[in-house]
Formats: sequence, C-alpha cells, structure tokens
Amino acid sequence: MDLGWLVSTVSRALAFGVPLLWGTLGEIYAERSGVVNLGVEGMMILGAYAGFAVAQTLGHPGWGLLAAAAVGVVAAVWHAFLTVTLRANQYVSGLALTLFGLGLAGLLGRGWEGRPLRVPLGTITVPSLAEIPVLGPMLFVDQTILTYLGILLAVVLWVVLFRTRWGIAIRSVGESPATADSLGINVTVVRYLCVALGGLLAGVGGGYLSVAYRPSWTEGMTAGMGWIVIALTIFASWDPLQAIWGAFFFGALYHLSFRLQAYVSPELLKLMPYAFAILVLAVSGFGGARWRRRAPGSLGVPYVRGER
Repeated sequence: MDLGWLVSTVSRALAFGVPLLWGTLGEIYAERSGVVNLGVEGMMILGAYAGFAVAQTLGHPGWGLLAAAAVGVVAAVWHAFLTVTLRANQYVSGLALTLFGLGLAGLLGRGWEGRPLRVPLGTITVPSLAEIPVLGPMLFVDQTILTYLGILLAVVLWVVLFRTRWGIAIRSVGESPATADSLGINVTVVRYLCVALGGLLAGVGGGYLSVAYRPSWTEGMTAGMGWIVIALTIFASWDPLQAIWGAFFFGALYHLSFRLQAYVSPELLKLMPYAFAILVLAVSGFGGARWRRRAPGSLGVPYVRGER
C-alpha cells in the first residue's frame, strides 16, 4: 500500500462519512430523549430530493440545504406527533416514514433525474494546514464546509448533552420520563425538540448527497444510509464524539467497497458496510453488551403521565 493510496482513502472516507455523521448526531439526540426513529432513511432521501430540486431551481446550494433541513424537520415532527402525542408504536411509525419518504421522493423526483446540478456546493482547502505532510492532503484538501461543520457540531452537541442543564434534562427524559416530569421537565417538549433536531440533521445529510457529494438526483441515492445511521448510533454508544470516528470508519468502508473491486468481488465488497452494520446490531442484542448497558432506559417506550 503506497502513501498516495492511504491519503486518497482517508480523504474520500471523510467526504463519504459526512451524511452518516450528520444523520447519526440527530439520531443520538432523538434516542437520548427516548424516541427511536427508524425513519432516518426516509428523511434523508426527502432531504436529498428537496435539496437538489430547490438548489437547481434557485441556483444556489445553500438554499437547497435549507430546504433539505426544513423537509427533515417536517417529517420528524410528524413522527413525533404519532409517537409522543398519540403514543403510536415508534418502530412501526419510523418504518412507515421510511417507506413514505422513499416512495414520495421517487415519485416527485422523476422529472429531475439525469440533470446535473447547475451550481453544486464547492470544496475548500484550508490554507497552511493543507501543506502539512500526509495529514494536510488527508484532512484539509478538497473537503466541503459540511465536513468541518459536522465535526464542530459533534463537539458542541457533546458539550450540550454532558455538560449543561439542557443535556441533563434530555438524558433524564430518556432514562426516566416519570422522574423528569416530577422535577418539572416537560417530557413532551423535550422529545419533540430532540426528534425535530434529528430530522433537521438527517435532512442536511441527505441534502449533502445531492448538492455536494454527487450533485444530481437519483432515485434511492441514499442507498440504505439511514439504516447505517441506526447502527452507528448504537456503535457510538449514543455519544456524539464517538460518532465522529464511527461515521468516518463507515465512510472508509463505503470507499473501499469501490476501491478494492480490482482485487475482490464487487458484489462482496458492496455488502461490506451493511454486513458491518448488521454485526453491530447483532452484538448490541446481547444482554451483557456494552452498547446495551448504555442505551437510554426508556428508549422506545411512550410516556403516559402517572405510569412508570
């Protein structure tokens, strides 16, 4: 393996890990509040469609990303209404959201396929840092602003979750909503806000795909990334900082699934990221697993005042 090969792999892993990181950060907050959202795939694909359609129409990728974020919030709030207000089954609601999102985006996007984005989101090279031997080309050349914003956001969200009163409220609601309610914390508001944040970040992750990584619209372009996000949330132990290296690790797996096709069967390589995700979910199912012990205590359980 030569140095150029390694530099290229790490650089592309960063680029491909961006939507995974944004989606995972949002899902961590949703699940920390006690709400499972299996609709991440649906929110990401709706974000990808909305991002491309708006950016193509208005001629600016920034508007596309804003539209992607807005669509993600709308979808997430609908999921919150069903699961928090109506207390519907969170897993069924999330699956329905994914199916709805994939179908709606595919239907609305038929007229947009085959058109390259007129003005894609550009890449940046960080002055001075790009000149550092080896690390410079790996980390600071030809990345989008969303790469660095995602890492910064992970740090900020970690600080909020573990070093502020807001974070204590969120974690309390996820662990024991009855106790949080008795202390004056509005469980419904906290869960709505966290789920909405999850939708916003998932929408941006999907928008990144269509306005930056592959500036065009293709039906099903998220290719199961939403399910990888679910696995990554567990893999990161519901910790925003651990989500950084987890997302870029899976980004490397995605990149290698294309890079190694000259040496290994393409069909086998394409399975690699998903096989790893399945492995993470399988391991987390064991009662003594580290991931299981760190899961929020009331994850997936609707809260009814007066019940424990």
